Amino acid sequence: MYYRMTLEDKVRVPPNRLGEKLDKVILDVLQEQLEGSIDKELGVFIAVTKVDHVGEGEIVPGDGGVYYDVKFEGLVLRLALQEVIEGLVVETTSFGAFISLGPIDAMLHVSQISDEYINFDEKNGRLICQDSKRYIGVGDTVRVRVVTLSLNEREPRDSKIGLTMRQAGLGTSLWLEEEIEKEKERVAGGAAAPKEKAEKVRGKRKEHAADE
Repeated sequence: MYYRMTLEDKVRVPPNRLGEKLDKVILDVLQEQLEGSIDKELGVFIAVTKVDHVGEGEIVPGDGGVYYDVKFEGLVLRLALQEVIEGLVVETTSFGAFISLGPIDAMLHVSQISDEYINFDEKNGRLICQDSKRYIGVGDTVRVRVVTLSLNEREPRDSKIGLTMRQAGLGTSLWLEEEIEKEKERVAGGAAAPKEKAEKVRGKRKEHAADE
């Protein structure tokens, strides 16, 4: 789930940028240091959006920079096992699809796409279900569930996030639209049956009254 958070930190402004607008420099430094990084307690930093407050600067002997106590706002992604989340397909391979969750990618293995056998259409970059012909391609939005989660704070790119679509309510946006339409048809069909039955009962009653 995504969270907007207010955080505090001490930020070093390098000496070569001391003449620039302070809020802008501090925002640049925070964005460079934090965006794309991982904190196991806070989550994955997506963006630093605003600097709320800058305290008095502090000079450290032997360091040409100036340190400031800063309060700022940031957007983080905090994942949990079994959480349902939406992402974007950024790459397909013979063994699965890579799903972008913002600053970090996750893996959707072919075995977690469908109960059907999956064929890889390398030319069109698609993973195709053999029987239903449903497919996943680059650029598709997918709703998935997190089934494995191992975050690496030191090397975020080495983090391992495993996903699945083999459950109800999961899939590409197109798949989900198809399921909604099927459900509407099923409900409509179920509602029509009692109506038809009632018409037959009324018809029998009229025949019985006529006989009398």
